[in-house]
Formats: sequence, structure tokens, C-alpha cells
Amino acid sequence: MAAFPKEFIDSTRAVFGARASQVLDALESGDSVTAIRANPAKISAGALRGRFESAGAAVPWCAEAFYLDSRPVFSLDPLLHAGAYYVQDASAMYVGEVVRWLAGSFDARLRILDLCAAPGGKSTAVAAALGPSGLLVANEVIGSRAGILSENLVKWGSVNTVVTNSDPKDFGRLGASFDIVLADVPCSGEGMFRKDPDAVAQWSPENVSLCAARQRRIVADVWPALREGGWLVYSTCTFNRSENDGNVEWICSELGAEACAPVDLLRARETYVETQYGLQFAPGLTRGEGQYVALMRKTSSAAPVSLKPSKPLRKAVCDWLKDGLECFYRETSSGTLIKGYPQVLMQDIRQMEDRLRVLRSGVAVAAVKGRDLVPQTDLALSQAFNSCAFPSAVLSKDQALQYLRCESLRLPDAPKGFLTVTYDGLPLGFVKNLGTRANNLFPQAWRLRM
Repeated sequence: MAAFPKEFIDSTRAVFGARASQVLDALESGDSVTAIRANPAKISAGALRGRFESAGAAVPWCAEAFYLDSRPVFSLDPLLHAGAYYVQDASAMYVGEVVRWLAGSFDARLRILDLCAAPGGKSTAVAAALGPSGLLVANEVIGSRAGILSENLVKWGSVNTVVTNSDPKDFGRLGASFDIVLADVPCSGEGMFRKDPDAVAQWSPENVSLCAARQRRIVADVWPALREGGWLVYSTCTFNRSENDGNVEWICSELGAEACAPVDLLRARETYVETQYGLQFAPGLTRGEGQYVALMRKTSSAAPVSLKPSKPLRKAVCDWLKDGLECFYRETSSGTLIKGYPQVLMQDIRQMEDRLRVLRSGVAVAAVKGRDLVPQTDLALSQAFNSCAFPSAVLSKDQALQYLRCESLRLPDAPKGFLTVTYDGLPLGFVKNLGTRANNLFPQAWRLRM
């Protein structure tokens, strides 16, 4: 581990006071921890725990999560690819729990924006808490990271999500549309020091100042999209005051907000320090890499935008989805796609498709190939999939890994035609069984390369 700059040590002592030595010693150790969170729509935390020999203590603030005493090779577990769980730093899980706690105070028509969402840990946590009329927009401005975000949300299976690749200021086109905005903003990454020694070498007071200014710009750009009285959940994975409490002060005074008491879901103060405006987790105090979270309520007025009704799409009949979703033809760059949308969210989603760069919305049900409808992997992974629509084939672990590598399979005892392939009771995707071989329909972009 590289030696810490004096300015970082002084900053850490200013935030953590008498407990700073615990934090610095833990950062110096380099011993990180691993935690996973179950997808309650696909598997219970208890059932997931039974599949890991190294399962350890529960994560205190997340009912679906627990620590692992050793880190397995997750990419070789088909359950991960089926969206049964998500690997996430336990400290970061706390932010998702704050959003879920807030969501409980709203009616069913809740609208949430996760502004800097990649790779998707917090988005998957929030999606699991949405009611049937709620909508989560998960955004990532960097294209390559937006693709990873989209893949993770497809595997999670929620249909009440839209994935966008837009600049924060673009959301102003929607007017004051969101009840909650989660801004887990890019930061100087002091919470990565234990995992990534290079982060220590890249740290400097000048970089901290640049990050703080960028964070203010991001929040200011998205501010018009938050409704008056709506909530901003502001978080970083860093420790210094400039990027945390200092920015909360700026947001309140310059944009119009009131800082609210930190959400204490633990009643266990030994796991964090309470700063002027938020809660600060850190190694040495928490079994995690560290996270700051603060809560603000918007007090400034928010002018609504007049949104014109969207043109209807051509409807298609499709019984591959559960009730409550409608299918429509969509023209894409690669051809014609049939997509399924929750009926109650159609208008909202179409307006976003008109005004933002949308990468994913609803469920990709089938691609139109001549006279054939080819089922899409999104459908199999979706919580809206009608599993009775196709015959299924149960795969062994070796077959499941073969499938995830996009290799062809032999399923001589299965019926011919399109089949759902499953592992441990969960769908992984589709194949087209020809008898002598089964053509693999798993996306090449997601191919397991091990």
C-alpha cells in the first residue's frame, strides 16, 4: 500500500476525529470484504445463503444481503448470470436502503431517477422496491458503462425500469418529473484505496477540488427534473468534507434545498460517524469500503414542462408475458423488435424515449426474422416472463456454463423448436433445438470468456 499523502491524513482526521486511526489502519491493511444481495423476485436470501459454503454474517442494514468469508469466482456461477443476486460493497447497499425507505412514503405512482447508476448495484436495489405503477430511470453518461448498467438491469428482470445514456442536463426536458433523485456522483475515490492502490497515487488536493466542482455541476444540471418537495439522495464513496458536507451546504444555499436528518436505519453508531449533514461509513468502522450519504428536500419551485401525447405504436398480440403488459412493434437499427411495456407506464416511457437517449425500456420480447418471432434473452430473465409459453430444458452446471459461453448444446431428449433453458430453477435464456444440436440464442456481447 502506498503511503498516504499528509493532506489526506489531515482531511481524514478532520472528518473522523478520534476514530481516524481506525480508518487509516484499515485502509493500510488492504483487506477488503465481499458481500452479496439476493434478488427477492428470484430467490430468497435464505435459499441463496444455502448455495454458498462461505456464507457469513448478515449485512445489518439490508435484509437480502450477507457477507462471504471468502470470495468465489462469481463469473462461473450461472445464478449470477440468471440475476439471482448482485455482488456489491456492503457500505454502498446502505444508500439503496435509504432510497427504499423514502419510497415507502410515496403513493404507487413513484418516479425515481438514479442519475449516475453504473454498474447498477443501487439501481437493482431500488428496482426491487418499486410497486407496479412505480418507475425507475437508471442513467449513465459514459457509453461503455451504460451498456454494463443495461445488462445488469436486464438480468435483474424488473420491467419498471428505463436505462438511459444522457447528460444530466437533458433531464430538464422532462420538467419536474421525479419524486426522488439519487446522485451517487463520481468522486476522488478515497473509498477505493483499499481495493486499488493506484487510487492512492492519483489522489491530490487539486483532484478533490476538481471532483467537488464537477459534483456541483452534475446536481445543478439535473435540479430542474426534481419536483418541489422531492428528495435528493446525495452520496459518494469518498471521505473528505469538500465532496460531501461542503457540497450539501452549496446545494442547499445555491439551488434551494433543506438538509434533513440522516436516515439512521441501524441505531448502531459504532458502524459510522455522523457528520454535519450525513452519515459516513468507512473501513475500520464498517465491514465495507466506505460511503457517504446525505438527504435533502427541494424547496425551490419547479416549473412543469408541457408534454405532448406520444404517437401510439403498432400493437402486436403476444402471450409470452404475464398480464399487465402490452406488446408493440419497434423499429431498431438492427431490425424489427417486439417490446413489452407495463400498461400503466406506457405514456411516461414514451415521453422519455422522445426526449432522452434510451438504451433499454420495457422488455425485449422477440425479434422479427422473416415469418419467425425469435424470443429474446431479456424475456427469459424478466419477472414478467410467462414461463408456460415455451417448453424448458434443465441444464447441469457444465451445460449452463457452456450456454453462457455461447456454445451450441445437444439436447436430444428435449422437443424441437424454441426452448427456455434453466439452471437451478431460474431461466438463463433461449435455444432453438434442431434435434442434432441446439442453437444458442444468448447475446454474444454477454458471452462468458472463461
